[in-house]
Parts: sequence; C-alpha cells; structure tokens
Amino acid sequence: MMLHRFTDLCSIMDPGKPPKADKFAILSDATRLLNQLRLEAKKFKESNEALQEAIKNLKADKLELRDEKLRLKAEKERIEQMLKATRTAPQFIAQPTAATLHAVPVATYSKTIPYPNYLPADMWQWIPPAALDTSQDHVLRPPVA
Repeated sequence: MMLHRFTDLCSIMDPGKPPKADKFAILSDATRLLNQLRLEAKKFKESNEALQEAIKNLKADKLELRDEKLRLKAEKERIEQMLKATRTAPQFIAQPTAATLHAVPVATYSKTIPYPNYLPADMWQWIPPAALDTSQDHVLRPPVA
C-alpha cells in the first residue's frame, strides 16, 4: 500500500518516465518540486500585487485626466462665450491719455467734439455699422449742385 503511494507520487511528478523505486529519491524530487512551486507562487503573488498597484495608479490618473478634461471643457466654453460677447459688442477705442494729447497736434483730431472739461473723443465709434456703409451714398444722397 505504501509502495503504491510512492509510485503514484513519482508518476505525478515525472509523467511519462518510468517510476523510481528508491523512496529517498522520490521524496527528494517531491521536496524540490514543492519548493519550486512555492517560489513560483511567491513570484506570481508579487507580480499580482505590483499589477494591482499599477491598476490603482492608472485609475487615479484616469480620474485626474477626467477632471482636467471637464475643467478644460468648461474653460473652452467660457472663452467661446467671451469671444462671442466681444464679436457682438461694439468695439470701442480707448481714449488717448493726456500725455499723448500734448505730443500730437490738435489739427489731427478732426473727428472730435471740443469740450473744455473732457479729453477729445472720436464719435464715429458709436455710429451703427449700417450708417457707416458708404457704398450707396451716391444713390441715397445725390450731390447738390
């Protein structure tokens, strides 16, 4: 009965080879095989832990990228709204400062209205764009002779 178990153990460890009769050799081969399997199991466990850690890091990176994507999308929409607002709003030209007024002769401000308490300001910028269209002036306002 005991010899039968050693023969079974030998056939499991080395399938296809003739069974060994020496019990010591069978037990030493079984011990070597068990140690080898334990070492492989340990390597697989370490590899599994490393992969689990990598998965955890990748999930964290994925969440960060998703948050950044949402933030960038919101910023893009905000910038597009600002761009639409600047396209629809009339474009105002900044008034010149007092330092530039003194450096430029007064004759160059032909489109300004003289108010003693205010800096000269161009008035054409408040005229609607349709009124600035001069392509039909010769038809709408014929020259007076």
